Amino acid sequence: MKSHILQRLGNSTAAVSGEILRTELNTSRVTVWKHIQKLQELGYDIRSAGNGYTLHSSPDIPYPWEFPERENRIHYHPELLSTMDAARELGRKNCPRFTAVIAGRQTGGRGRLQRQWFSDEGGLYFTVIIRPQIPPLLASRVNFAASLTMALVLREMFGIDAGVKWPNDILVNEKKIMGMLSEMETGADMVSFISIGMGINVNNDPTLSEPNAVSLKQLVGHEVSKKELLRAFLDAFEKRMDTLDYDRIVEEWKKYTITIGRDVRIVTTQDVSEGRAADVDRDGSLILENADGMQKRVIYGDCFHQNS
Repeated sequence: MKSHILQRLGNSTAAVSGEILRTELNTSRVTVWKHIQKLQELGYDIRSAGNGYTLHSSPDIPYPWEFPERENRIHYHPELLSTMDAARELGRKNCPRFTAVIAGRQTGGRGRLQRQWFSDEGGLYFTVIIRPQIPPLLASRVNFAASLTMALVLREMFGIDAGVKWPNDILVNEKKIMGMLSEMETGADMVSFISIGMGINVNNDPTLSEPNAVSLKQLVGHEVSKKELLRAFLDAFEKRMDTLDYDRIVEEWKKYTITIGRDVRIVTTQDVSEGRAADVDRDGSLILENADGMQKRVIYGDCFHQNS
């Protein structure tokens, strides 16, 4: 009902009466009033007059009813320990594909190698659950599809030169704007689900905790709608996954990478490797070349550009 009320008010230049809303929703005027009152409590500027209701502004919060076509797949929480943890539980309960868990802020957000992910208010923090019918061997390629999709969305929406850094960060002018983490669960010899978590610096100031970072607000000079960014990504990512060519996705990703050809340092829980990023193979592994020309295949790790 909230979704219908907001759509109806948002699409009307004149006030919409409670009677019209009651008729369209096949409910009572008291029920309509209760929903409008709840929306007002949540920050929607809905004003009432003798001839009905008008919507003057909406909060930039990704409530489920803001996504009518996805309403049953959107789980928004003002605060969570971690969207990845919540998504894992939903995935195990057989939630629909492309279910998304979003948090206004995270108190225990994490990045790769169990590093803390700072989740200041104003950023966009979410995990999307997908269920590709693939063997685990192909799962890593989904990460490249996700980071590429977000980079292209950022380019199209904001006109910024978003580049992908191996394995799955997004940078603009050498400054980090997004980090990504994924987890997979399998059943028999197939993927059961993959959880892809993203933390995007939108309207927050990330430099307080990470000096070499930047936000969309800092780049474009004004606040950005987190709702519109999330909607654009979910639509684009679902469309991409429905037709994904697993044999070509890494090649497409490489068109936008800023890692290949750079001197890099790769940090894992076991060791540190340095060399030139010579290539990324079809499975997403980094081909690292040392000073003697010897090559090493690196499957995972944190990547630091040395000559940025």
